[in-house]
Amino acid sequence: MEQQKQNDSAISGATIYDVARVAGVSAMTVSRVVNGSAQVTDVTRKKVMAALESLNYQVNFAARAARVGTLRVGLLYSNPSEAFLSAFLVGAMDQCGQMGAQLILERCDDLRSQRAAIGKLIANGADGILVPPPLCDTKSALKQLDELGIPTVAVATGRPSPGVSAVRIDDYDGALTMTRHLISLGHTDIGFIKGDPKHTPAQARYQAFVDGMKEAGLEVRPERVAEGMFTYRSGMAAARQLLGQESRPSAIFACNDDMAVAVIAVAHGLHLQLPDELTVCGFDDTPVATTVWPELTTIHQPIGDMARAAVDLLVEQIRRRRVGEEKLVQHKLLPFTLVERESSTRH
Repeated sequence: MEQQKQNDSAISGATIYDVARVAGVSAMTVSRVVNGSAQVTDVTRKKVMAALESLNYQVNFAARAARVGTLRVGLLYSNPSEAFLSAFLVGAMDQCGQMGAQLILERCDDLRSQRAAIGKLIANGADGILVPPPLCDTKSALKQLDELGIPTVAVATGRPSPGVSAVRIDDYDGALTMTRHLISLGHTDIGFIKGDPKHTPAQARYQAFVDGMKEAGLEVRPERVAEGMFTYRSGMAAARQLLGQESRPSAIFACNDDMAVAVIAVAHGLHLQLPDELTVCGFDDTPVATTVWPELTTIHQPIGDMARAAVDLLVEQIRRRRVGEEKLVQHKLLPFTLVERESSTRH
């Protein structure tokens, strides 16, 4: 017990027992929070974090490393949206920093490089791997990681695999909320730009748009639907297709912010007055949503929080594996919000 107390002591001089007393919880609960265990309720975690802050408790990562060894979190990425990846990286690095873990990144672009990238992460000592979109929906990647017995957490998948822990939002409900919002503003002629067809959230968002239009008794005209790949460039091509028609839609709902921002750029090039002549909205609420004019109405997907939660789940898996505990698969659903800005108005 005394050794545990010494190991969990803080650089500031406060001990884990001091924190437990202030938070009104057990020392074991404080230890779980400090070590990133997912088996703590959000309410309890907040109480402990408040106590840690009030006591200026700083985790002695050197002591923890001596006890459990260095944690290395691998990140396998191949995301065409730089805005999404940037927000995800900030969250993942922040959480890894708080937990004393190292974040190792490896990019892949196709099936061949995917297998090599996974092998490189493992060779570099990754104890577990985060898989953000679109790789979170790549069966070959998840299968390879499962066969290797590597702890894995998929992020932002529309259909979590039963055997893989995941963090996500309800993409269908988010897109349905946006579709209903546009209709409530009086828009009946709405264009839609799809995302990568291999990505399950893109499929869910489009289906929600279709269902929302039908719910309101509105037709989804084929010429009002354009293909996209979540990239700015694909968004520009789709926008030119939709806005180059003889009669334009009064609103365009793009499957992510990158493509929505491309729509705004094309609309400016056509000298359209936004949002009076065209309402534009997106999905994700990445930083780019507030760096354009007019600022973008969008669905806020808490990407940074999703990354932090994914690191939490992954570290818990790694811990369980190290002590020989049974694998625990957890699916965490985070809330989304509709953020209304200047790019949308009543029609």
